[in-house]
Amino acid sequence: MTYSVCFVCTGNICRSPMAEAVFRARVEEAGLGDLVQVDSAGTDGWHEGDGADPRTVSVLREAGYRSAHLARRFEADWFAGLDLVVALDSGHLRALRRLAPTPADAAKVRLLRSYDPTATDPDVPDPYYGEFDGFEECLRMVEAASEGLLDVVREAVERRAA
Repeated sequence: MTYSVCFVCTGNICRSPMAEAVFRARVEEAGLGDLVQVDSAGTDGWHEGDGADPRTVSVLREAGYRSAHLARRFEADWFAGLDLVVALDSGHLRALRRLAPTPADAAKVRLLRSYDPTATDPDVPDPYYGEFDGFEECLRMVEAASEGLLDVVREAVERRAA
């Protein structure tokens, strides 16, 4: 049975597709590609059907990540098929927990930076209205948290297999 992770930001064009691409690469590098499904979505549907922001695409490409992406909105009924919903900031965390149909679904929602023991701020800031360096900083935060997240997902996959 596949372990499913969905990253969620606001419009699903900057932070969450970046986190999806980085984490998918980590999963593949760890040899878990057949066991872990990685996806992303937004809390709002403003950009549904759009590709990732060109600055996101550029930052990912420069760092060696592959990404093919179309934005979509997170739907409450997705909780049933997900093991973990990873919010990129505290506002997304609150919105997703309110959207969750059950307390068990709300418990699936976690902040990405909670997996980075060096993080001093729980949020990955939205780079959309800023300059290119904001996207680079976002990538650094996502990469730093991805290692801890991978450890948690790997443990969950191993428990399922036992």
